[in-house]
Amino acid sequence: MANKNGDEDRTYDAGQIQVLKGLEAVRKRPGMYIGSTSERGLHHLVSEVVDNSIDEALAGYADTVRVTIHNDNSVTVEDNGRGIPVDMHPTEKMPGVELAMTVLHAGGKFDKDSYKVSGGLHGVGVSVVNALSEVLKVWVKRNGSEHYMDFARGDTTTKLKVLRDVPKKETGTKVWFKPDHMIFTDLIYRYDTLALRLRELSFLNKGVMITISDERLGQEKSETFHAKGGLKEFVQYLNASKKPLHSEVVYIETTRDDVGIELAMQYNDGYNENVFSFVNNINTHEGGTHLTGFKSALTRVVNAHAQKGNFLKKADFTLSGDDVREGLTAVLSVKVREPQFEGQTKTKLGNSEVESAVKTLVNEFLAAYLEEHPRTANIILEKAVSAARAREAARKARDLTRRKSALDVGNLPGKLADCSLTDPALCEIYLVEGDSAGGSAKQGRRRDFQAILPLRGKIINVEKARIDKVLSNEEIRTIITAIGSGIKEEFDVGKARYHKIIIMTDADVDGAHIRTLLLTFFYRQMPELIEAGYIYIAQPPLFRLAKGKEEYYVYDLLERDEVMKRLQGSDGRGTVNVQRYKGLGEMNPEQLWNTTMDPERRTLLKVNIEDAVSADDMFTKLMGDEVEPRRVFIEANAQFVKNLDI
Repeated sequence: MANKNGDEDRTYDAGQIQVLKGLEAVRKRPGMYIGSTSERGLHHLVSEVVDNSIDEALAGYADTVRVTIHNDNSVTVEDNGRGIPVDMHPTEKMPGVELAMTVLHAGGKFDKDSYKVSGGLHGVGVSVVNALSEVLKVWVKRNGSEHYMDFARGDTTTKLKVLRDVPKKETGTKVWFKPDHMIFTDLIYRYDTLALRLRELSFLNKGVMITISDERLGQEKSETFHAKGGLKEFVQYLNASKKPLHSEVVYIETTRDDVGIELAMQYNDGYNENVFSFVNNINTHEGGTHLTGFKSALTRVVNAHAQKGNFLKKADFTLSGDDVREGLTAVLSVKVREPQFEGQTKTKLGNSEVESAVKTLVNEFLAAYLEEHPRTANIILEKAVSAARAREAARKARDLTRRKSALDVGNLPGKLADCSLTDPALCEIYLVEGDSAGGSAKQGRRRDFQAILPLRGKIINVEKARIDKVLSNEEIRTIITAIGSGIKEEFDVGKARYHKIIIMTDADVDGAHIRTLLLTFFYRQMPELIEAGYIYIAQPPLFRLAKGKEEYYVYDLLERDEVMKRLQGSDGRGTVNVQRYKGLGEMNPEQLWNTTMDPERRTLLKVNIEDAVSADDMFTKLMGDEVEPRRVFIEANAQFVKNLDI
């Protein structure tokens, strides 16, 4: 039988339908279960095992978790919980521990008598770790015995056996695994990545002691995280590089309508809002009903208190949500029996009953708190009223950045060399340092899809400025107008005129500073552009090496030395012309196109926010008003600096 193209069709019957049994599906399509097979997926394996231990802590059976990175980049996770069941399953006819390790969607998280709440989204958990590990071993202390099993690439390699007797009160689970080199492109664990998540989990699970140890040669270190104060300590940690406006962290922990709610908040003298939300230890980056409930209640309570205290007596406005959250650092954590997640990354809570529970609680608690703490209330209200006045000034400044329509080219900045295509998915804009480099870029670009916006000097540091000051900066207004998506409450990522916004600065200290200022602006004022994957950093070369008709562009010292040796030949006497580019303006249009702008040859770094908490801390530390945290960071990291200014 021929197909529609007239080709002879190969046999297609039931025999061609492939059935993936057991954990074969995980090994065949690992990205569906852990996101990727690169560094991110590798670290996700540890999170899956740690989440099981934390679930034991949430259920009240564990208070200690230990994570160890071994010299061969294998990992051990150990807890003192109840231990995975080792008795025979009544229907599956295998020990509970083997079932948990080898069968997808098998575990106590589906039985709400075993776990009221759990951090796992889909219940795939440790069986996926087993499937993607070269070897996995598990020890279980339970019922007065230590049991042992081992596995390889998802298959059982030894039957469950008893190793020794232990005291009956000694219980827990230890899992050791070595990621499979046939699956992962990166097999090196990053200590800092794991430590960030474990520190976060310690804050979210008050009283649980979490230890991480690195045994790798030359990298030996160990840290213990133990937050007795829970989220209160989390907020203090987040505000460590800021100046709090009131010493006490506003804190509440209770259960309302079967929803466990923990909230901590404190205002600082900054201008940015830092509110983080969690559901069952999962960071809900996209927010959801719990965050909506908190924000609406906060706005209502602060407005009511402002009216009552005549704070708005002479004002012709009410306080908006942005006003009352200026300078606020807050962490909201809820524990929900049956969380319903929405959004592309499944990190947006959809349970409507949670919004009602959080809103009611915050309304009651915060209203009473402001009544009982008049000094703190006055500080919060003065901050909000000041923000509202700045918002009115910003509204007038924002009018200067508005464009009549996406097609109204006449309203674009005069120095913008726009592209001819209008489909944002095909268009890119280069934010270029200086008029000289801007001129080369304009001449060397592809006019159909590449736009060039030269920037003069350094933009304002938005970490230290309120929105009205930010919008009074001409360069920032120009950037906002060119991108077309608006800003703050008027922001709409769908109106962005380019899906690649490329920061292109000189490869020197000043260029690095300008790049950091621009990244700070996008992170604080237009974070949705980063989340959408629209922000990139260009990588111009550091050197041009030429000998005769041979020409090479290189991007670091090591590559320069390698190319130099090759060009000089075995005797090392060949004359090589080496040019160090200190600025983009030193390249002619053709060179700039060939090295930095040609999609076929250029290298772009995509800007991502892997961890919002650590990103916020880093921007505050490096760009904020407090000098001491910045000094400590520089002293600790000076040894790692390379190519400061060659």
